[in-house]
Amino acid sequence: MSDDSKDTDNQNTNQSAKDVTMTNMTPNEGVFKGKRTDIQNPDLWDFPMNYPLSIIGHEGEHEGLLNEVKLILGSQFPDFDLASIEVKPSKTGRFHSARVNLYLTDAEQVNTLYASLDNAKTVRMVV
Repeated sequence: MSDDSKDTDNQNTNQSAKDVTMTNMTPNEGVFKGKRTDIQNPDLWDFPMNYPLSIIGHEGEHEGLLNEVKLILGSQFPDFDLASIEVKPSKTGRFHSARVNLYLTDAEQVNTLYASLDNAKTVRMVV
């Protein structure tokens, strides 16, 4: 046995590892309900509300992204001014994002919006 502190640390670590009892648990069991695009805690949202949204498109989908976002928002929010959509390139110019500010009145609007954007072919991510 040496006077090196590393040997002592290794002995303590090995000893405590033997004392650990493993259980068969599923992480986050019961946390997610509904579809992936559904709001998980609607009681934390304060409706009605203004909701800023950035919709990031796939690489090279500048015009396609804008057209698809206009179709989705125009069908779900008839009073929304489609001319207010701002499309900006990323720093590298590879991607474009459509930025909008929506007025939401209930959780079902949010769920429908995210489901539509999730199914859109030109949309990569929504932030």
